[in-house]
Amino acid sequence: MRSWTETGRTLYLSLGAGEHLRASERIINEVAQGLRSLEGAVTWFSSLEQVEQREVLHEVVRYSMQAHATVNDGREGLPRSGVKSTMTPAVLIVREPILEQMGKIINLPPGEYVKSFRVLLSTFAVADTRRRETECRGACSHAWHNLS
Repeated sequence: MRSWTETGRTLYLSLGAGEHLRASERIINEVAQGLRSLEGAVTWFSSLEQVEQREVLHEVVRYSMQAHATVNDGREGLPRSGVKSTMTPAVLIVREPILEQMGKIINLPPGEYVKSFRVLLSTFAVADTRRRETECRGACSHAWHNLS
C-alpha cells in the first residue's frame, strides 16, 4: 500500500512492511531512474529553504558515494545537467579525486546550490544506473530501486 504522510516539511512514502522514503530520497531516485524529470526535481529543490537545500546536496553526495560515482560518471552526467561546462560545479565534477571535488561542490555559496544540485544529481543518475544494471540486476531489494 502506498500513501503519503507529512511530518513538518518532510514527506514519507509508505511502501508497506514499514519501509519509508523521505521526499528527497524519492525525488532523487526517481530522477536517477528516469521516472521524474531533472527540471521537476530542480523546481522542488528551488522551493526549499537554503538549509534544506544544503542537506539535500549532502544527501546526493552520500548516494553518489554509495553508487561509487567516478569522474567518468561526472563527465557523462554533465551534459544532462544543463549546466555550462565553465560553471564552477561543472569544472569540479570532472576532476579527480571525485569525492574531494564533491566536497568542494557542496561547500560552494548558496548562489551555486541549484547548479550544484543539477551537476551532482546528474552524476548520481549515471552512477546509480550503472549500479542498478550490474550489482542490483535481477534481485534488488533496495526500496529506492523499486519505485515504479
